[in-house]
Amino acid sequence: MQKKQIAMLIFIAIIAVLLVVSFQTPGSIADSETYQCGTYATIWALLPPVIAIGLALVTKEVYTSLLAGIITGALLYSNFNLELMINTMLFNEEGGMIYKLSDSGNVGILVFLVMLGILVSLLNRAGGSAAFGKWASKHIKTRIGAQISVMILGVLIFVDDYFNCLTVGSVMRPVTDRHKVSRAKLSYIIDATAAPVCIIAPISSWAAAVTSSVPSDSGINGFAVFIQTIPYNLYALLTLVMLLLITLLRVDFGPMKKHEMNAIKGDLFTTPGRPYEGNEEEVLKENSHVLDLVLPVAVLIVSCIVAMVYTGGFFEGVSFVEAFADSNASVGLVLGGAVSLVFTFIYYMMRDVLSFQEFTECIPEGFKSMIAPILILTMAWTLSGMTNLLGAKVFVADMVAKSAGSLQGFLPMVIFLVAAFLAFATGTSWGTFSILIPIVLGVFPSGQMMVISIASCLAGAVCGDHCSPISDTTIMASAGGHCEHVNHVATQLPYALMVAAICLVGYFIIGVLQAVGMAAFSWIALPVCIVLMVGVLLVIRSRNGGKEEI
Repeated sequence: MQKKQIAMLIFIAIIAVLLVVSFQTPGSIADSETYQCGTYATIWALLPPVIAIGLALVTKEVYTSLLAGIITGALLYSNFNLELMINTMLFNEEGGMIYKLSDSGNVGILVFLVMLGILVSLLNRAGGSAAFGKWASKHIKTRIGAQISVMILGVLIFVDDYFNCLTVGSVMRPVTDRHKVSRAKLSYIIDATAAPVCIIAPISSWAAAVTSSVPSDSGINGFAVFIQTIPYNLYALLTLVMLLLITLLRVDFGPMKKHEMNAIKGDLFTTPGRPYEGNEEEVLKENSHVLDLVLPVAVLIVSCIVAMVYTGGFFEGVSFVEAFADSNASVGLVLGGAVSLVFTFIYYMMRDVLSFQEFTECIPEGFKSMIAPILILTMAWTLSGMTNLLGAKVFVADMVAKSAGSLQGFLPMVIFLVAAFLAFATGTSWGTFSILIPIVLGVFPSGQMMVISIASCLAGAVCGDHCSPISDTTIMASAGGHCEHVNHVATQLPYALMVAAICLVGYFIIGVLQAVGMAAFSWIALPVCIVLMVGVLLVIRSRNGGKEEI
């Protein structure tokens, strides 16, 4: 009781200090177009995401952690003026929560989330998920087979990471549940086949983002450079290799090992946090069929791809690749989701597996199932906005630009680290490479070193995005796997960090080869990294006492 009283007194004292500061500073600063905070583009700009991420990992509570980061960012931006802090959090045009939610792209993602929630609810209510799980259990006999199936589907859905995360989870959850694969492991597989696959897929929303990040006045074909970076994107390639190896070798480590061992015993969640457990009951009807799941999902995939190229002008004569490069992923996903819901309604009515009343009941059920990821996404976007207002990207970009000249031999490794840290702190890989690619081109305007440096930038951005609790892709993977978000982050982090460490070795090798004039042998870095990864995993497995149970 005494601790609570002390905490309350400290809280009141902080509010009192902020009120004093607010009264002593002019209220007009909230309206000044030339206003700039005292911590702009300094190391303090990184404090909000550090607080949010640190609190989330310590307290295992993501909502209040994100809110604490947002409040910290708003306080720093407002120079501790309480009035401006509140206005910044809610109404700032570049980072406030209201403006983040009024952004058409962001709202499109939220609408697509709701549509996916409704579709999943329909698949469960019609018995399609249970029928697919029953069919899959006859063809997929082992835990390894279940995990490989998730990987294959994740690689096949390479067009967009949001779409990948939610679709793969919806389809494969019944299969992995039957084979006792933990929700944490399912979310990791989903996350590892989302951004890492999209960043090496020429036809994807990520390829379009990279292409658009190359300055138009550079005289460089952004898409051609993107293709050349694929063999040197070590993090993306090694993540897929890692995923395959830990599955075939049956080796897990860190918190994931505990989750997997508990799943084998029947507990798919391990921790008390089970945010989706109440709405996952599978219904198996007498007339339900595996096509009741396969057809709606197939229509969803096809309609989303068609809708994305439609937004890029494909039906107006633009080539397929160019249409994908210019597509609006948010609009395309919403259009595709709408088409799939209409198809599912007509198909289920014709099949007589759902009544009209049951169909309408699935709409609020699907919405409710997506409340958690919508809340996390909203606060993550706002926290990213606060970080941008504080000039975190400017601080990191300046740091890279100043050190580029003296570290050219090690620049791929340095760029990888900086990109990973920036993406981790801001929760956005697209924003990271849009900042760093122009800097890289300023140091290496052409040649193989330009390609390798851009590849290391993309690899680092995906790595940081993969590790960050405030990354939208990480949040989507948690939602797709129906795993508590903090569990997904905590279990995935050791795996991502191991791949990142091996990537650093690879980029160090490339830097040395470049320095001694043996740039033609840079390709050797990838096989060396794969051999190193196999060795590390074998050592871990031997320390674990051999293979895990099947």
